[in-house]
Amino acid sequence: MFPVLLAAAVLAGCGTTKEEDRTTGWSPNRIYAEAKDEMDGGAWDKAVPLLEKLEGRAAGTPLAQQAQLDRAYAQYKAGEQAQALATLDRFIKLHPTSPALDYALYLKGIVNFNDNLGMFSFLTRQDLSERDQKAAKESFESFRELVNRFPDSRYTPDARARMTYIVNSLAQYEVHVARYYMNRGAYVAAINRAQSAIADYREVPALEEALFILVRSYDALGMAQLRDDARRVLEKNYPKSEYLTRGGKGSGKPWWMVW
Repeated sequence: MFPVLLAAAVLAGCGTTKEEDRTTGWSPNRIYAEAKDEMDGGAWDKAVPLLEKLEGRAAGTPLAQQAQLDRAYAQYKAGEQAQALATLDRFIKLHPTSPALDYALYLKGIVNFNDNLGMFSFLTRQDLSERDQKAAKESFESFRELVNRFPDSRYTPDARARMTYIVNSLAQYEVHVARYYMNRGAYVAAINRAQSAIADYREVPALEEALFILVRSYDALGMAQLRDDARRVLEKNYPKSEYLTRGGKGSGKPWWMVW
């Protein structure tokens, strides 16, 4: 009976044996070199656990901070946006005076930017204005913090360009929704969204269409004075607008014939 119990215990022990850690005995520099090799080869999923181990082995050193940032980037490239953002938030909280804080803010903005877009809209054919704006707004806030706190950072020029793109897209989102309501006859809702875009944003391309949506919606509701006021503003700010001559870009009709 005893040999049987012994054999069972041995088998149970085999079943619970943890996978051997191949990094046992490695120096932090070797772990980092291996992780870099994995990242250079695009094996992001293999790089992440190595960088996690490196954080522990090199705790309290600049190398551990670098490992944390590299892990966030590897998670982002592996399509793990939520994990990447969590890693970056932890880095920003733990290392508020780090020389790499500008990069952490920039990367956080990039993760949210691409989580919303996938890539730039001209590459994907998907307009940021047609998607949920939460990630875009969070991306903007990260870029804004970077620009305000680190105006001379190497990442600031690109952050400024992306901020401009995001603002334009946020305004276009409001107009996209306003257009949706207008096309379905929900003119009051269309007016509210168009007015929201006009009130919240300045000097962005989407405001031209926002004004046109006001003209059409007020006219549909029989509110002639408000319609004419909106038209005068449109004419003053966009005297060559195609919405005035053809009722929309490429529509082929004068603006007053579109309805």
